[in-house]
Amino acid sequence: MEHNHIAHAFATLGHPGRLAVIRLLMRFAPRAVRPTEIAQALGLKPNTLSHHLSDLTDCGLVRVRRQGRSLLYSVDLDATGRLLAYLALDLGRARPDLLTQFPPPEDTTMSKTGFHVLFICSGNSARSIFAEALLRDLGNDRFVAHSAGTRAGTQPNPHALQVLDRNGHDITTLRSKHLSEFQTPDAPVMNFVFTVCDTSAAEECPPWPGQPITGHWGLPDPVKAQGTDAEKALVFAQTYAALRRRIEAFVALPVASLDRISLQSRVDQIDAREFSED
Repeated sequence: MEHNHIAHAFATLGHPGRLAVIRLLMRFAPRAVRPTEIAQALGLKPNTLSHHLSDLTDCGLVRVRRQGRSLLYSVDLDATGRLLAYLALDLGRARPDLLTQFPPPEDTTMSKTGFHVLFICSGNSARSIFAEALLRDLGNDRFVAHSAGTRAGTQPNPHALQVLDRNGHDITTLRSKHLSEFQTPDAPVMNFVFTVCDTSAAEECPPWPGQPITGHWGLPDPVKAQGTDAEKALVFAQTYAALRRRIEAFVALPVASLDRISLQSRVDQIDAREFSED
């Protein structure tokens, strides 16, 4: 990026509201987000958000595309990467004492088995419970599956447990867990962290130690389904099927032979493909 463009980007990010918008979009990356979802997550008025998005788009950090009558916004990862590289390499002259907060991974590939994977949703009652059980049973001992929620005091949804039981999963050990269980000093270091609902992706969470590969596989909350018990059960079954397709694609990845950049790209592609089909 040229210095004028860099200065423009920094000036744009100097506003707390615009900085909050791009931080939110980054948590959804590479998926695009509707303005209504951004406004709801950040508590912004529509006209205020519109100005922020316009400024971020003008400086090249955010992309916009039209889908039907809706506008969808996403982070331009290439432009953001160039901005970070400028900070670290040009402005910072790659000084090691300035880069201590960004230690490189021990190696560029994940050369071991038993990869720890955490699935996060708001309640840890359905979607993340589905994902934990699916990865546990489809992962062939290559993965250690965990799930957690950002809300306390929840329990696995009965409809979710019925779907899992009907599909042959052991439900006796499944329980709802708060995210704080995985943020203690003795918690396992995660290799992968996935959010499976838009609410949890929008939550303010500290960076995960160990630089895990991250992904957002947001799906509608089946707990909010309306109608008869049969109609609700169908929604839960559809959510289970959507997550099963993602998990099957994930466990098929040659994790140990991919470098981190390639692995992140392949994880992003799983959601991009499934999101276009859901």
